[in-house]
Amino acid sequence: MSQSSADALPESLVVVSNRQPYSHEWTADPVEGAITTDDVAVTTATGGVTSALDPLMRSLGGTWVAWASGDADMAVADEGIVAVPPGEESYDLKRVPLSEAEIEGYYHGYANQVLWPLCHEESGRIWAKPTYWEQYRAVNERFAEAVREVTDPEDTVWFQDYHFALAPRRVRAARPDATLHHFWHIPWPAPTVFDHCPRGEAVLDGLLACDVVGFHTEPDADHFCRCVEATVPDATVDLDDGVVRYEGTETRAVANPLGIDVDGVRSRAEASDTDAVRRQMLGDTVPDPSIPVVLGVERLDYSKGIPERIAALDHLWERRPDLRGAFTYVQKASRTREGIADYRRYRQDVVAEMQRINERYGTDDWHPAVYTERRLSAETLAGLYRVADVALVTPHRDGMNLVAHEYPTACVDGDGALVLSELAGAATQLDGALTVNPHDIAEIADALERALELDERDRRDRLGRLQASIEALDSTNWVERQFRAGPD
Repeated sequence: MSQSSADALPESLVVVSNRQPYSHEWTADPVEGAITTDDVAVTTATGGVTSALDPLMRSLGGTWVAWASGDADMAVADEGIVAVPPGEESYDLKRVPLSEAEIEGYYHGYANQVLWPLCHEESGRIWAKPTYWEQYRAVNERFAEAVREVTDPEDTVWFQDYHFALAPRRVRAARPDATLHHFWHIPWPAPTVFDHCPRGEAVLDGLLACDVVGFHTEPDADHFCRCVEATVPDATVDLDDGVVRYEGTETRAVANPLGIDVDGVRSRAEASDTDAVRRQMLGDTVPDPSIPVVLGVERLDYSKGIPERIAALDHLWERRPDLRGAFTYVQKASRTREGIADYRRYRQDVVAEMQRINERYGTDDWHPAVYTERRLSAETLAGLYRVADVALVTPHRDGMNLVAHEYPTACVDGDGALVLSELAGAATQLDGALTVNPHDIAEIADALERALELDERDRRDRLGRLQASIEALDSTNWVERQFRAGPD
């Protein structure tokens, strides 16, 4: 890291997120209260936020405040604090335990049945039980209190995502001289959509306690400012500069797209045994390694557009019988938020549709689609990316979508094509993808057909442009840009 880059970083940092970077789980019952390393397993979280912030915290030190989600988390902590990473102990992890009622109301409730569908423009899915707001507010207050316990008056605090819209206002009251940042990782809706938000003015009030609120794209930052202008009567909004003045605080809304750890993904892909990955993931369903693989990787969330993608496969195979047997689709899916009925129904629909196209088109010699919910290591996933000839990334709407970054980066053999939703934040940042309307089934099918039939020169040119775009957005740059936008 250059000296100028280091100068942009705070001397003391507290990160606040729902998900923790490390969790502890029991592997055996401790004997008479004595805990040994044999009793506990440590799990490292994966994902864009952890891969970007864990190296930063290892370098700076400081404290990460997060939900104690592991069943042994509090047992290994001292007053809720444990030093991490294991064996290195370079920063503190402050854990906040939550009850089942708090998880139901704060996480499954207001965060994921109000803010998530609202921001993904699925207002018809909003369900706002009174207890959801009560628990969301109470948990935000608990996290704010945890932050107060681990901060000095002039520390820098960085809140992550839609789980903590209210906490900044509570921290500002306790630490008026602190520097507060927030990064909103999902899209921010237009004012006409935000009008549907129950307690929307309180959400904005909480965020406006921050010095900087970051978003992936310029439209998201602009939408935020316009929502403030339309919703908060006492705020003064400068739309040209993205600055809001309110309650004695100046808040800057900035576009700062998150990237990935490019070197890490690339090195894992280069080290992968692609033959072993192919056998592990495809088994006997695709015995011929010359048959192209088309890949989808995502959580089972209704915003990801998986049913439309399967319908596009159906449409393509129906329209082009000659492509039956010409490629196999692999859907790597991860269960998520199963405490919410919409998510359980969505999974059932996806599984049923995968079975349907296999029954319709499958033969003794060809398996059209492979579905797996298997948990994959980062190394295996990088190998799967490398195996795939085409990736389909077609969410209805997405703040960024880091699979769109990871897949081209892992294509270290210089071969691979990306079909990308034009409504993902990644589409505004990456050059070289074949972009589609994620609701247009015929257009997705046409783009996949084109991706499979690109000549070598076009394919390599597009991949090269994608990889160059992704390198410019490396997650290290994201961290530095965030703090450069803060107060002097």
